[in-house]
Amino acid sequence: MKSVMKKSLRILAASLLILSCAVQARVTRIVIDETLPMPAVTGAPNGIAYEQVAGRAFGEIDPKLPGNVIIQDIELAKDADGKVRYVASFVINKPVDLKQASGLMWHDVPNRGRVYPFAPQERAFGDIELASAWQGDNIGATTARPKASVDGMQFLQVPVARQADGSRVTGQVLGRIVNRSGLGSQPLMVQTNPVPYKPMSLETAKAKLTSRAGETMSGEVIDEQTIIASDWAWARCDAQNPFPGVPDATQICLKKGFDAKRLYQVVFIAADPYVLGVGFAAWRDVGMFFKQAQADDVGTPNPIAKTVTHSIGRGVSQSGNYLRGWLHLGFNRDEAGTRVHDGLWPIIAGRRIALNFRWAQPDGVLELYQAGSEGPQWWLPHPDVLRGIHAAGILDRCTDSNTCPKIMEHFGSAEVWALKLTPEWVGTDAKQDLPLPANVKRYYIAGSNHGGGAGGFNSSLPYAGLPKEGPMCPGNNFGQAVLPANPMPHTQTVNALRVHFRNWVMRGTEPPASRYPTMAAGTLVEAHKAAMGFPALPGLRPTLPERDFIMPVLDYDWGPDFNALDGSGVPSLAPPKIKQVLKMMAPKVDADGNELGGLPVVLADAPLGTYLGWNVTADGAQPFHKDQICNYVGGMVPFARTAQARLASHDIRLSLEERYGSHDGYVASVTKAAERAHKEGFLLEEDAKALISDAKASAVLR
Repeated sequence: MKSVMKKSLRILAASLLILSCAVQARVTRIVIDETLPMPAVTGAPNGIAYEQVAGRAFGEIDPKLPGNVIIQDIELAKDADGKVRYVASFVINKPVDLKQASGLMWHDVPNRGRVYPFAPQERAFGDIELASAWQGDNIGATTARPKASVDGMQFLQVPVARQADGSRVTGQVLGRIVNRSGLGSQPLMVQTNPVPYKPMSLETAKAKLTSRAGETMSGEVIDEQTIIASDWAWARCDAQNPFPGVPDATQICLKKGFDAKRLYQVVFIAADPYVLGVGFAAWRDVGMFFKQAQADDVGTPNPIAKTVTHSIGRGVSQSGNYLRGWLHLGFNRDEAGTRVHDGLWPIIAGRRIALNFRWAQPDGVLELYQAGSEGPQWWLPHPDVLRGIHAAGILDRCTDSNTCPKIMEHFGSAEVWALKLTPEWVGTDAKQDLPLPANVKRYYIAGSNHGGGAGGFNSSLPYAGLPKEGPMCPGNNFGQAVLPANPMPHTQTVNALRVHFRNWVMRGTEPPASRYPTMAAGTLVEAHKAAMGFPALPGLRPTLPERDFIMPVLDYDWGPDFNALDGSGVPSLAPPKIKQVLKMMAPKVDADGNELGGLPVVLADAPLGTYLGWNVTADGAQPFHKDQICNYVGGMVPFARTAQARLASHDIRLSLEERYGSHDGYVASVTKAAERAHKEGFLLEEDAKALISDAKASAVLR
């Protein structure tokens, strides 16, 4: 009898443990779809064997709980029992032998479904990487699939909003077609994915299609013309199916064809908006499940149970903006009131994701009429007088609940010039530097591209094979750049920052002090040529950068039901009205045009040219953005090799020979720069040695 009672008590205790984990994390079931060994990492110091585990997490959300109420349309997404359900894919990279795990879990936010690469350095440490889905618009790369795989895109299934009586939710949606030509039909795109909403009706009289000859950076429209309903169709057309084509809600066919010199914009009535804010709760709850739970409700074990002691949430670009929005809306507090992640690392991301409002298009990259810069982008409370928003900051909710993580953020120049970064540093009025809280470290990699360039030393030498054509500008068929790609790397700096962040979170070791351009130091000024001291450079018009060259923050009016403070609500104006253009700042530059105020980086301290976080859009097959900033791609202008070549091209910058004398002189400069960066904590010893070796082997002044 006693043995039966003991057995019953053990079963009851196990059941209560499973139930407790399920209630806290809100993941009720996990399914493992695939487990595969990871290839060995060449040169890994400890040789830890790793495997990848991919699967799906089935979760439910209680709309009544305080942490979930903020999700837009959550009450319109309930099942019959009052709960809201989702399915989120995930992939885990973990040691086969969990005894070799370090205790740290990186929880990565996929970027448009793509998983952040698991760095060899993290694998050498024995860290665990979890990536789980958050983007539920079910379009393009994020389309939901029956199963997850270790090398597949991550997906999230979320409900669509329905009225209480079951009727459909409708509203206005905007789509754009740019730099397209010919008689064939064209899809509506946002970044590189289709617009996630379709028109309710294929009657063109129920939509409005216009074309434009141009748009300025401040949002002024040039020569807008309305295309009459009989001259276009919601259809797929080509040579075999001429206008009006075959009906298709995802394509537009023009009777007279598309002109690449004009942009086309359509406003239509759509139905069934995804409740995309569920992605905030899903990412929170999946992270908490794998961090703390032993098993799901049916007994499926957590494959990394009892392994994680610390966790850091990490996101790059779009997914870094996600992290900032996730924290701002209070999601680093789980449903039991516990802090979810100990650290957050939003990488090259200075805004908040445009996600938690009806008809959101989270794939956007901040071209005209794309949301993401509303409300406070800064950490501590600060009044937004220009936009009429009371003092607020991203950390407000986690401060109130005592769940704020340690935060590291780093940026490059591209974020300043095309991703609207500087209001985070100086507010919308740009009158003063805003203070950083003690739990935030900020670092700036001057003169660098979005995410950094390819690195190397030959990459800056035209006589060593520098490409003659510039890279494609990111965005919705944006165009091609005039200047070659910027090679200024982030890799070695990020390697050092990663070590500092791990030690800060796991051991409390303070990282190096924040370093970035400031108004107080005179290294952050208004974003135009005169204030920056920018020189005239070969291959660029001498007036660059003009006052209207940078992509500014535009103060949009989205309608009365949109909450600009939180980036939530229901926008009712498509396109939105532009109330004002905010002043943008940029780093001051030296006589070469290279930015001041950043971290020590070897290629920046031993430059082979001028490294820019911006580029210029070329003419050609995609002419709409000609002469404007090339979205967020960087460029570079190499130094001439000799004084004679410099004078022949009217280049005011010293040549390589005038700067360094010889190849050995350049190697000496690289060595000095590497020693400085290592001493100040921004370059690991092994990376310093590798860079010096690369400089010796390079073609510089050979």
